[in-house]
Amino acid sequence: MSASPMEEFIARYPATVQVILQKIRAVIHKSAPRAEEAMSYGIPTFKLNGKNLVHFSAFKEHIGFYPTPSGIEKFKKELAVYEGAKGSVKFPLDKPIPYALITKIVQFRVKEVSAQTTPKKSTKAKS
Repeated sequence: MSASPMEEFIARYPATVQVILQKIRAVIHKSAPRAEEAMSYGIPTFKLNGKNLVHFSAFKEHIGFYPTPSGIEKFKKELAVYEGAKGSVKFPLDKPIPYALITKIVQFRVKEVSAQTTPKKSTKAKS
């Protein structure tokens, strides 16, 4: 069996970074068990109900985590110690990765995406 695109992506990094990326992947799976793995914008992505949930990637000195602007806004106090932008945050590789915070952000995004994509109940009259 061949490696998935996400596994191939992770395998390109040094072993120490691979461990972090695999742990982030596992945290996301645990927090969003119905989410599907994908590659989007050339980086690992998790999708739920066809919508992007979160993305992540590795760089020379940090892990990039992309929970959309709403995920950043909701946790802006906890994320204030990290560099970031409207929809992204940088977790430095020389500091502990905040896996518990990643868990909370992913759980928030699952609720948010699920609320946006809840199937509408049929309003057809019974005949």
